[in-house]
Amino acid sequence: MAEVTELLVRSREGDEAARNALAPLVYDELKQLAARHMRREHSAHSVQATQLVSDAFMRLVGQARVDWESRSHFYALASRVMRQILVEHARARGRQKRGDGATHVSFDDVVTVSTDRDEDILAIEDALEALEAIDPRQAEIVTMRFYGGMSMQAVADALGMSKRSADREWALIKAWLRRELAQ
Repeated sequence: MAEVTELLVRSREGDEAARNALAPLVYDELKQLAARHMRREHSAHSVQATQLVSDAFMRLVGQARVDWESRSHFYALASRVMRQILVEHARARGRQKRGDGATHVSFDDVVTVSTDRDEDILAIEDALEALEAIDPRQAEIVTMRFYGGMSMQAVADALGMSKRSADREWALIKAWLRRELAQ
């Protein structure tokens, strides 16, 4: 794990050899992360998991301003970048932000979402943007948990908080998101 963090730091400093050494070390986990994101997309989505991994990796290692704290930090940001890529793709297709049907979202323990339409993806993204304006840490929890598929313990560890505190915040976040998405 320390090796990944070291390679991230060296890559940020422009070390091409570090970037090349980093790719095979993180590829499998990034691929799993992309697969979790893609499960939430409709089957006709034109972005493939491999493309999502590649695009996200290039954006991440090209970040000169990120102080990589840990491997967990890298994967949390990777999840956020993947979400952004998918949202950008949905917006680029020129669909309306909201459809005539209601968004179906289930925020239970496994945190699943049914997003068969781009409008649903955009409704969720709008809610997350609103949450980020109110509380960036809570938005980060949603990104790691919902899009990244991270356990609450992993979220707590990544944010340097107790699992109990993370669980309390998650309960508040779920209630807030239900209210926002019901509107």
